[in-house]
Amino acid sequence: MSLMRLCQLDEIPEYGGMAALVEGRQLALFNLPGLGYFALDNWDPLGHAQVLSRGILGDIKGEPCVASPLYKHHYSLKDGRCLEQEEVSVKVWPLVARDGQLWLAQ
Repeated sequence: MSLMRLCQLDEIPEYGGMAALVEGRQLALFNLPGLGYFALDNWDPLGHAQVLSRGILGDIKGEPCVASPLYKHHYSLKDGRCLEQEEVSVKVWPLVARDGQLWLAQ
C-alpha cells in the first residue's frame, strides 16, 4: 500500500468538507469529529457536477452522510451509496490520518 499526502488535518473544517485534486480527479474530503475523516468522489452523479465537498454533513438513522447541494440526495460517507436511490453511488477512497496529516491510501 502506498500513501499520497493530501493535506494537514486542520485544513479540513470540523463538520465540513473541502475538495482536493488528485491526479486529475476531484475528491471531497470530510471531517466528522468523533467519527474521523472521509473521502468520496466530488462528482454528484445525479446533479452532474463536482459539488459534494460543499454539501451538508449529517446522518440518517445513524448513517453518516453528505447531502448534495444540488438535489439534496444523501450519500453515505462509509460506502458511497445514495440513500434515496441505492443503485446510485460514488466511489469511497481509503484514508490514513497520521502525524497531523491526511493521506490517501492507494
